Amino acid sequence: IATNFSLTTKYKFRGQDQSDASSAWRPAPQGGFDYALGAFYVGVWASAVGFGTGTEVDIYGGVKGDLGSGLGYDVGFLRYQYPGLAAANTNEIYGALTYGPVTAKYSHTVTDEYFGFAETKGTGYLDLTANVELSKGLTGNAHVGFTRFPGAGKAASGVVNYVDWKLGATMDLDKGLSAGAAFVGATKKDVWGDINKTRLVLTVTKTM
Repeated sequence: IATNFSLTTKYKFRGQDQSDASSAWRPAPQGGFDYALGAFYVGVWASAVGFGTGTEVDIYGGVKGDLGSGLGYDVGFLRYQYPGLAAANTNEIYGALTYGPVTAKYSHTVTDEYFGFAETKGTGYLDLTANVELSKGLTGNAHVGFTRFPGAGKAASGVVNYVDWKLGATMDLDKGLSAGAAFVGATKKDVWGDINKTRLVLTVTKTM
């Protein structure tokens, strides 16, 4: 069993603010628990958000392992749950491949709506993440992701495809404590508004 607890200055998901977009600083406590048995794992993670009853709860499970030659895999299911805002509840299946410090992952929406947007079943999210050791205890973090909506969703909800990104670093402070800083943002701000605005996000995490 592993646990993690964090405090972040701004919770962004796929480059988008999950709290008041009028402020760059809206601290959010976050935390979760993971249980692994061989290749199988399950977990739960929660964060403060700025809608519904103010809480997001993610429940997930899957299987991960080694394909040989340094290539790892991870496939599973994830449910995003928002107490008091059932319309936003979303289920995804995902698959990922990891080689060295780089991970490529694809997530696919299997509920009728992607976080409450009409006609968005089948929305896909493809992302590439690299975590590279820069020096002892210091890791560089780079990420780019692409959200693609089905044509029916674009017509019904007015959503548009967009790219999100993250560039930062994480410092290991020893004894399971780490601190991170990153610039996080997304394109198509002219359509999505300030939720896609680039932010400097600071995070402190404790793992046990």
